[in-house]
Amino acid sequence: MKTTDAVKALAALAHDTRLAIFRMLVQAGSDGMSVGVIGEKLKLPGATLSFHLKELSHASMVDSRQEGRFIFYSANYPQMNTLLAYLTENCCQGDGCAAECAPTPSRRKRVTA
Repeated sequence: MKTTDAVKALAALAHDTRLAIFRMLVQAGSDGMSVGVIGEKLKLPGATLSFHLKELSHASMVDSRQEGRFIFYSANYPQMNTLLAYLTENCCQGDGCAAECAPTPSRRKRVTA
């Protein structure tokens, strides 16, 4: 991943609403969610939701597909994993400290969007 792509992805996720949308889509799995369902769950007006989905899409963090009259969004897992790999690729100067660099499950109470 190029640094400019990483910055674009991190900037897209550096907003509480976009982060909530992305986390919800990650939890939804590869089928994703319709725009209407995302808006209902997060109580977002259509224009606001559209703006945030556009930003996530521009950063390649989400994918969209149309099914009939509905548009579904899903997390772009390969892009997410590429970003995580970029952030951790030089952990401990590459000297095999995978245990220290590996993400650990959060001890916080799970919050759903």
